[in-house]
Amino acid sequence: MAASAVTTATTDSSSMQRKQQQNAKLDTSSSSSASASAGDQNDALEKDFFWTYTEEPHRTRRMAIIKAHPEVTKLCGPEPLTKWVVLGVVSLQFLLAHLLRDTSFFSWKFWLTAYVFGATCNQNLFLAIHEISHNLAFRSPTANRLFAIVANLPIAVPYSASFRPYHLTHHKSLGVDGLDTDLPTAFEALFLDSILGKAFFCTFQIFFYALRPMAIYRVPFTWVHWLNLTIQLFFDYAIVFLLPDSLFTANSLFYFLFSSFLAGSLHPTAGHFIAEHYVYEKITPEARNPDNKIPVPETFSYYGPLNWVTYNVGLHNEHHDFPAIPWTRLPKLYEIASEFYEGLPQHRSWTHVLWQFIFDEEIGMRCRVKRKVGGRVVGGGNVSAKQPQHQAKEAGWGDDEIEA
Repeated sequence: MAASAVTTATTDSSSMQRKQQQNAKLDTSSSSSASASAGDQNDALEKDFFWTYTEEPHRTRRMAIIKAHPEVTKLCGPEPLTKWVVLGVVSLQFLLAHLLRDTSFFSWKFWLTAYVFGATCNQNLFLAIHEISHNLAFRSPTANRLFAIVANLPIAVPYSASFRPYHLTHHKSLGVDGLDTDLPTAFEALFLDSILGKAFFCTFQIFFYALRPMAIYRVPFTWVHWLNLTIQLFFDYAIVFLLPDSLFTANSLFYFLFSSFLAGSLHPTAGHFIAEHYVYEKITPEARNPDNKIPVPETFSYYGPLNWVTYNVGLHNEHHDFPAIPWTRLPKLYEIASEFYEGLPQHRSWTHVLWQFIFDEEIGMRCRVKRKVGGRVVGGGNVSAKQPQHQAKEAGWGDDEIEA
């Protein structure tokens, strides 16, 4: 009887041990499975854009700055100096195109002039059109539209009329997938996510910015587009075929076109395209998970000397906070509201931005903040299926939106 009891107790003890071992294995297996799943999720997040459910930061900061410093609203409005700077740069490009009329495209003199002077001038004109698109050269919207066409002439490709609605939508729909055409597409992120791919993008980024909008949605073709197209094509034709060779030749047109290409290629001033909104900060796995709603820095400023030739576009947080403040008064905005800007991440060199973008494995096409919904189209347009019409209201840019 006693022996039987001992045998039974031993059997029960062995059975309990086996069950405990099985449960331990199951727990280990579940833990490994959960770790693997979390690892896969982290890997997926690492290879994707920075998706977020948070509001874009500029409206919130704008309201806070106005509350703390209401005098900043007096900085808004056109800058008369802009038109004189534009006319000076356009005249300089005309002069250089005239001087290079008999210089071979394949000569070092042609390439050096186009890179040092031509690309800098045309980048300046790109950003002059950017200023003018915010109605910051004249009080009259029509005068701004017409003057942008003048600034467009040395660029040699008609783009000022199309740039405005896409750029203002970028402001109204920062990071919104299917609306913000400044964002790289999933296709670009997939096929250009390597050193060679990023080098290709930086070399030919002017074409990406020109063609990408048409792949996302199209804006209506208005009288301004027709006028921009007609005047630019006539100007290009006149340089080659109508004006005497003592003034301009086909080489002059090549100079304009090559200057535009270099302005959006591996040129120091072209670094601003990437510096403005690509995420260069180290982002934690927690911040990468959109469910945590942790804001990711998505606009970066630059306070270096190249702002002198680019209408202070480096002050990009300031510009997005107050797009109605012209380039000459953005430093004053920083001075007044310095407590809001001093702690924000910034770049110290646009050249280093390009270098780091190409060679740093942790920075690439996917390093942009994206939102699935929100925003709106400025000036109308056929929005892609990604962004339903009820989520993207058509809207103009009225005087009552001076703070937005």
